[in-house]
Amino acid sequence: MKSKIVFADEKIQKALEKLKNSKTEDKKLYQWIIRAFEDLEENAFCGIQIPKKLFPKSYTAKHDPDNLWKYNLPNAWRLIYTVANDKVCVLSIVLEWMSHKDYERRFKY
Repeated sequence: MKSKIVFADEKIQKALEKLKNSKTEDKKLYQWIIRAFEDLEENAFCGIQIPKKLFPKSYTAKHDPDNLWKYNLPNAWRLIYTVANDKVCVLSIVLEWMSHKDYERRFKY
């Protein structure tokens, strides 16, 4: 199912712009995220669904998602998103990306 990529808030969008303009290895992370966006635009459900019992309280309090998905990026980075329907199209809402270490902490693995 095709979807449109949106950001949960402006802070996340600005963080992506910062990666884009980076001269360091962050530029590579930016390219991986853009590739993930292309995949999500083609199929919003191409990631791995996270069970509701594992939703971090920080996400529940801030975004109150009905579902959570993770997209595995290279070098053990994770893109976390939720899928919503706005009656016109399906939205893939990017919540954040993080290293695998941060992902394990956030989801208490």
